[in-house]
Amino acid sequence: MSVDDLSTPLGVDPGTKKAKRSLSLGKPLLGVALLTVAGLGAFLLLTHDPLGGEPSAVATIVRQPAAVVAVAPSPTQPATRPDAAPAGNRSTAAELEQDSGVKVVRQNGGAAPSAIIIRVPEAQPSALALSPDKRLVEKSRHGALPRIGNDGLKPFDLYARAPSAAARSRTAKIAIVIGGLGIGQSVTADAISKLPPDVSLAFAPYGNDLERQVQSARTAGHEVLLHLPMEPFDYPDNDPGPQTLLSSLTPTQNVDRLQWLMSRFTGYVGVMNFMGARLTSNETAIAPILREVGGRGLAYLDDGSSPRSLAVSLASGSGMPASRGDLVLDTVQRSSDIDASLAKLETIARERGIAIGTASALPITLDRIARWSRTLEAKGIALVPVSSTIAGPKT
Repeated sequence: MSVDDLSTPLGVDPGTKKAKRSLSLGKPLLGVALLTVAGLGAFLLLTHDPLGGEPSAVATIVRQPAAVVAVAPSPTQPATRPDAAPAGNRSTAAELEQDSGVKVVRQNGGAAPSAIIIRVPEAQPSALALSPDKRLVEKSRHGALPRIGNDGLKPFDLYARAPSAAARSRTAKIAIVIGGLGIGQSVTADAISKLPPDVSLAFAPYGNDLERQVQSARTAGHEVLLHLPMEPFDYPDNDPGPQTLLSSLTPTQNVDRLQWLMSRFTGYVGVMNFMGARLTSNETAIAPILREVGGRGLAYLDDGSSPRSLAVSLASGSGMPASRGDLVLDTVQRSSDIDASLAKLETIARERGIAIGTASALPITLDRIARWSRTLEAKGIALVPVSSTIAGPKT
């Protein structure tokens, strides 16, 4: 028995006193806690401090007015800027207009800056006509072949990309055709995405996913040609590929091979030779091939690699749209040589009005042409699809 038990009066539980004492002390403490919580809540409510008392700083954000470039009344006078940029950093009005592509026409010879007409460059749709157009398709044992429609509509006309009005007004025009596409998916994708839409693309007939790749190119605005394998002088040591058109075959055999090649994809405006120095120099062999191509409403483009080719003269003599490349751009696969070829092509365009360059689908070639194309506007030269250089009325 404990000391408490001995000293506690009979009938009284010693634990009762302790409980009462603890309860009497707890009530004031509970009240203090409730008052503290209520005070903290009132503080947060009245102060609107979402950080709960964390250290903070207030920064004032001042919106500056957007800089406005004031066009000077004369193209030769420097433009003024509200932010008073140093004179050495200012551009002339003519430079600003050239960089933006916007044409500003000042009335009264530039004497009235408050009366100007701003002409925004015309929008040029990228995607071409859908293909295949059922009106221009013939079924064959090899697959779908192009044909002239019952109303006379030709694949060359329907699937071509029209040059812009600005390009048509230029006195110097250049067409570029990149060949050998469709085999390497990576380089084909690069050609489609990196080159301007006015660059025409020639697809070889051997890719695994040709129809999709061709439609991707046409959706991006590139008109398309079929790259036809033709017999070179050193055949078969140098073999362009399966179903190559050969001077040793009969016209019927070559036409059958040609139809196999033409059935690989749809939506092309014409054909271009791949190699073919021997075949194109043989009138007996090449003439039936050209008749078949022309009879299906297509154009013929000679890549210009063989000076002995008779193809363009034979095609033109029969009324078929045909043309010849002026220069193979990447015979030497070095940046400096490709750049020199492009400069030479510019000279030809200024002298003759139109120049055609052909090239292969090499990464270095694509890079140089993409860079060069961005300089043409300042030089007053228009890049145009190759179809516009083949058909006189389209230019």
